[in-house]
Amino acid sequence: VLRIFSFELSKVGYYCITAQNGKEGFEAAKEFLPDLIISDVAMPEVNGFEFRKNLLVDSSLKKIPFIFLTSNDSDEDTLRGYDLEIEEYISKSLSPKIIIAKISAILKSLVLGRQNALEQIMNSAGNFGASVVPKELPVFEKFQLNHWHLPYEEVPGGDFIDYIKLDENNLAIILGDVMGKRWGAWYFAYAYAGYVRNAVRTTFQSADNYYPSFILKNLNETIFKDDKISDVFITLSLVILNNKEMSIRYSGAGDIPLFIKKGNDVLVEQSHGMLLGFAKESIYNDKEFKVNANDKLFLITDGILEAQNSNGELLGADNLLNIIKSIPDGGDSLQTIKSSLSEFTNGKFTDDISLVTVTVK
Repeated sequence: VLRIFSFELSKVGYYCITAQNGKEGFEAAKEFLPDLIISDVAMPEVNGFEFRKNLLVDSSLKKIPFIFLTSNDSDEDTLRGYDLEIEEYISKSLSPKIIIAKISAILKSLVLGRQNALEQIMNSAGNFGASVVPKELPVFEKFQLNHWHLPYEEVPGGDFIDYIKLDENNLAIILGDVMGKRWGAWYFAYAYAGYVRNAVRTTFQSADNYYPSFILKNLNETIFKDDKISDVFITLSLVILNNKEMSIRYSGAGDIPLFIKKGNDVLVEQSHGMLLGFAKESIYNDKEFKVNANDKLFLITDGILEAQNSNGELLGADNLLNIIKSIPDGGDSLQTIKSSLSEFTNGKFTDDISLVTVTVK
């Protein structure tokens, strides 16, 4: 019977993985995380009811839709099955064509439900976009700023960008990447954007000087002590522009290197700071650079370096370095990188893409 239904489902386009009992089925479900689980009730070692109970106590498996397909179709067994939060209880006494039609209808209904939920969430998420990435660019004397943010598959992800004008001479740039993609990461990115912004503002208000490392150290200690978010890790680049001293101060937490273009040379500066929230005692160091007219600064998240071409090759730091070197003094930094990256990947990305560019006027 197992082979017959597996064959029939494969004929209509479904990929099936089979198991002989509830124990093997649980192991297969853990490994493959299927879209749907179909189980008999009468099975050796672990029966269908016990199998279903085991699935319900596993956080990674309990939400996978489940169907009983069985000869045990008494009212008592049927009600017992529905008590275990299943989608359907189907009797083997029905013809194979009817059974396959029922399973196909359930799968189509689940897909449609997911699509509708996704559309609703995406519509709602659009309202939060301004909190993750500012709608407007800051105006800051002697510096021109721009950014590019492209969520993975157009679904909000874990990257966030923020700008904080500290006073008339200092502007902070924050670029963060919460571990993970899509909805889980997006939720924390939205929460972190506000969390980090408030923490930075609070710390700056009590500081005599604007040092990014001091901000990161205090932020890390706060996150590590907060049980609600202590197991969520984040990379963060923090840059402070000073238009009086014409300088840049930079510190990072597990972030991608900072790229600074000066004429034909490109400096690559790595922070070596630990991910925020990873350890209670983490060391963060500041780096300071003097800048001149036409110097360019680039902050990125890992989605850019890990962008792949059709052969599966990564863009990598060397290729990005060459792209940055090719930008002329009066050229559009953001557009050059966007065009080069889109050409390299053929417009197909595997992660959120975030880039902040700064040009000294």
